[in-house]
Order: sequence, then structure tokens, then C-alpha cells
Amino acid sequence: MKDSTLPDQLDQMITGYWVSQSIYAAAKLGIADLLVAGPQTAEQLADATKTNSGALYRLLRALASVGIFTENEQHEFALTPMAEFLRSDVPGSKRALAMMSGDEQFQSWSEILYSIETGKTSFDKVFEKPIFEYLSDNPDKGQIFDQAMTGIHGRETGDILNAYDFSGLNTLMDVGGGNGSNLVNLLQHYPEMKGILFDLPQVVERAQSHIEQAGLQDRCQSIAGSFFESVPAGADTIFLRHIIHDWDDEKSLTILRHCHAVMSKNSRLLVVESVIPEGNDPFPGKFLDLVMLMIPGGKERTAEEYKSLFEQAGFELTRIIPTESALSIIEGIKQT
Repeated sequence: MKDSTLPDQLDQMITGYWVSQSIYAAAKLGIADLLVAGPQTAEQLADATKTNSGALYRLLRALASVGIFTENEQHEFALTPMAEFLRSDVPGSKRALAMMSGDEQFQSWSEILYSIETGKTSFDKVFEKPIFEYLSDNPDKGQIFDQAMTGIHGRETGDILNAYDFSGLNTLMDVGGGNGSNLVNLLQHYPEMKGILFDLPQVVERAQSHIEQAGLQDRCQSIAGSFFESVPAGADTIFLRHIIHDWDDEKSLTILRHCHAVMSKNSRLLVVESVIPEGNDPFPGKFLDLVMLMIPGGKERTAEEYKSLFEQAGFELTRIIPTESALSIIEGIKQT
């Protein structure tokens, strides 16, 4: 006998973008920030956001029905515990993620068939340039991207620290370290460790303020460059978090071989990514893999695929350490 709930479940999956795009609109308008001071009517919020009050009311009513905002008897809207994460000023804020997902990523997803038919990135088709070039050309979008990555990956750092013992390491280089938040957390947890942040010039410039605010400028060196050209020497551990999955095998091997060139026999390579398991069970990395296909042109990989990639780059994959999140720490050493 067929499950009578299946059509309803499928309906929810098919129309899932209704909710995500409604969240995007509220995030873009900064509704959660406006409600910090207390409940407000749609008319008051419309004045502040320069929107149509009737249309805004309908948006907020819909979001209140799924637990984002709540409406009282006076038709005032207020924050809920979930809506708190759409504020700009809270740890783990999801506002930037909602904005990025509802804008560039949503437009890229609208061209998913192009990527499936060609194997090429739909982002490049929509925006006529690769994503990292686009972010470089649009600094405001680059800042939102940085904030979104912090919102996505911020909680992962604790899982990484719980799963892997970094004690005894002298200098850790975060290759493609973005806004520096990951390296700052590691250095704060291991006060004897020194750090090197390596990324593109405009990214390093954005990261410098994070390092200085944490008071780590004496222990953390920032170096600008491209990992497609070279990687600086001076670290006994090279750390790549959510980097390799951005690129196809050829470009990933270029990055890993540049790391290999500056590593000593006893140094370590740590690649932090989702490792795709076999079978049909749900796993976040399986849909993230589609994001990689459509936007940067990379891929999520299985354990065997990482083993092959490491070997081709001159590394021995020593172990894959799962964390409490969907991430794993893929450890390698330089082969002699």
C-alpha cells in the first residue's frame, strides 16, 4: 500500500524555495535587526525599509507560520529564537548566508540543467565570470561571502578541535584561509602555536582586521599570493579547509603539489572536507557537491578519491578522522 503522505512530502520539497527566498527577502531588508528594539507593525517596518506595507505584511505572516518571526494580536511582529540568527550582530549569524543563497546562488541553481548537460558551472553562465573573480570585482559581495562562510563554518571549528590534537605543532599555515576566523580560533585554543594566513591580496587585506582585533598580529603572519602559483614555506603543518572541494582534480593537484614542494619529511597536510559515504543515506555533502558543480566548478569526493588525489600529489593519506559535523579531517604526510 502506498504511503498517502508521500505526495505532501514531495510538494514540500518541490516548493522549498518559497521558504528560502522569503527568508532571503527578510534578510536583505534587515528585518531581524529592526526588531531588536521590540515588536513592530508591518507599516512601521515598511517605513524603515522603504517597502510596500501590505506586501511586507504578507511576507512576515508567511515567515511567522514557519517559526521565523511571530505576530501578536496587535498585528505586531517580533523575533523568535530562530529569527535571532537573522540578526547581523549575533555569533553564528545566518543573515549573510541567506543573502548570498537567495541572490547569486539562487540564480545559479536556476540554471542547474545547463550544468548537468554540459558539466560546466552555471555561475559562469549567469554572471559571465568565475565566482572568485566576481567576488574580487565586487568587494561588497566579497564581504557578504566572508560573513556567510563564517556563519556556515563557525561551529565546525569546535568539532575540528574536538576531533584532532594540534598540540606540539609549531607553525600552522591556513592556505586559502579567507577572513582568518578559522586560524584565529586555532591560535586562541593553542597559545604556543604560530600561524600563517595565505590567501589572495584582497582577501588577506580583509582578514587583517580580524587578526588584529584578536590581538594575534605577533603570532600570525599574513602572506598574499595565489596557491595556483606557489605556497610559502615556513610551516610544519599545512591546513586546507573547504579549499580542495572548490576545484576539479587538475587544479586541486596543482594546489597540493605546491604544498608538497615546501613541506619537509615530518610535516603534515590536513585537508578538511566532507567525505562522501557510499550508499543512499542522507548526507549534506551530496547536495553540497551540486553547489560545487554549479558555482566554483569543484566537487566533493569519496575516501578513495581523496586517497588517489593525495597519492598523485606525492602524499600518503594516513587517516581520515570524522568530526561531529559532516566534515572529516584528511591527514597526509609527504612521501619520501
